[in-house]
Amino acid sequence: MRISVDHISRYSYDPPVRSVVQSHRLTPAQCDNQRIESWLIELPGGLEGGSFTDGAGDRVQGWTIPGPVSEVSVRVRGIVETTDCAGVLRGHRERIPQLAWLRLTAPTAPDAALSALARGISAADPLALAHALCGAVGAAIAYRPGVTHAHTTAAEALALGEGVCQDHTHALIACARLHDLPARYVSGYLQASEDGSPHEAAHAWAEIWIEGLGWVGFDASNNCCPDERYIRLGCGFDARDAAPIRGIARGGGVESLEVSVAVEAAQQ
Repeated sequence: MRISVDHISRYSYDPPVRSVVQSHRLTPAQCDNQRIESWLIELPGGLEGGSFTDGAGDRVQGWTIPGPVSEVSVRVRGIVETTDCAGVLRGHRERIPQLAWLRLTAPTAPDAALSALARGISAADPLALAHALCGAVGAAIAYRPGVTHAHTTAAEALALGEGVCQDHTHALIACARLHDLPARYVSGYLQASEDGSPHEAAHAWAEIWIEGLGWVGFDASNNCCPDERYIRLGCGFDARDAAPIRGIARGGGVESLEVSVAVEAAQQ
């Protein structure tokens, strides 16, 4: 499947700041699941810095925007050809050992309710367990935009009983790690469906390490494994760690952000 992406992130600062430094994880990795046909990152006024591939196999690119800065606009455009690998991440080169992904962070730290949810699920093998945990999280946290925010934790989302893909992913990671299954947060894109089901074009899901298979993706928001509709950007311990754009502004300006994302099937 060929998927086109047009993703604009516009940061505004009032008053203007002295400069902005950003770190981008905005380039999809080349693996068996996906192949970049074309990909362009535009940052007007930005100075491109160093880049590297991190231990998880994701490309990281640095940028500096000299000031005074009142607005920073990052636009990503491209086409990616995707392949359905039944949720298994194949051909992705990385160096971090799987056990490192058992580390809890503040957004994924379990409380008594999350622990009870995880411990209430059992299965005959790790793959069946991961599927069951994915379904349990989706059932416990209804999809509803606007009730949580960027800093909501998995425990808080479960207490609310509502949230979005970030909350589902944090909760699933917490539950998997409670069963000693390494798990990590994946940021990317989901091609919009036409059946009216809820979705977020800029999307997130979990990957859980299954011995004998490797990293397998689980989307608790849609109760499925990633297929050809998904583009994988990068991964981390939680949403902040896997954020496509991270940055810091020098100065006291108040930052606001507007995001526009269009993910569509590309015309042949």
